[in-house]
Amino acid sequence: MATAVIDGIKTRYEVIGNGPPLLMFSPGGFDATIEKWRTQGIYVTTRFLDHLPSHFTCILFDRRETGQSGGRVERVTWHDYVAQAMGLLDHLGIEKAHIMGGCMGCSVAMAVATQFPERVDKMVLFWPVGGARYRMTGHQRFAEHLAFVQQNGLEAVVALAKESNKAFGADPRGGPWVSVLRHDEEFAKRYISMNVDHYKAIIAGMPRGLIDRDTSPGAEPEDLVRLDIPTLIVPGADFSHATSAARYLQECIPGSDYWDIPVPQLTADNTNARIADFLKA
Repeated sequence: MATAVIDGIKTRYEVIGNGPPLLMFSPGGFDATIEKWRTQGIYVTTRFLDHLPSHFTCILFDRRETGQSGGRVERVTWHDYVAQAMGLLDHLGIEKAHIMGGCMGCSVAMAVATQFPERVDKMVLFWPVGGARYRMTGHQRFAEHLAFVQQNGLEAVVALAKESNKAFGADPRGGPWVSVLRHDEEFAKRYISMNVDHYKAIIAGMPRGLIDRDTSPGAEPEDLVRLDIPTLIVPGADFSHATSAARYLQECIPGSDYWDIPVPQLTADNTNARIADFLKA
């Protein structure tokens, strides 16, 4: 593993394989680490990192505020995630790459594609997040953290982070910076000294920007319909990855390739072959 300081924030990353560059946006919400490509849900079955590096130079990283990457207390938006991704490509000297998102990583991929289309060759959106239940659950997490801060203060958040390994999604009380609090003492000191009312305002605003619709977030439909990037969409089928969200992206992205395959039929062999063939074509 390597690290680079991007947009003032430490980013943990890894480059594996050979071939055209493929920037991969990890699955998971506020726990989007490199390891999630092997350990989370459907990705245990698809085993992308056992196959795709045979065809592509896979660029993997912990999204900011997750894993061993750093963070910054601010109202994080999709633009901030894009800055990390583009900064990593710049750090590696890569001008243009394929991009692939899993889960919430799809939203980051879409944001990159709409903001920097000239730097994207092809795009794969695997199990994009979205749907009414996804929105409701996401907003509830921020509300639970806000209530914990209101009742206990920021020092209690830091104490909770130190006594547990749970990410924001597993225990919302710890908040979106819980992973950074756990491994960065200087960050934790600055966090405790913050104006708590200012902090609460940041927390109150974040979900309105990141989880602002009942379909897949990340980019405006008016920007998606102007894309000229070949896109493969593989739909999910649960409360966090509503099939309707994937269909919405098919509707918005011109000429997108929607792989209408039942979830039980997604295997490591057929899924990796489908993605590799799409990106190579």
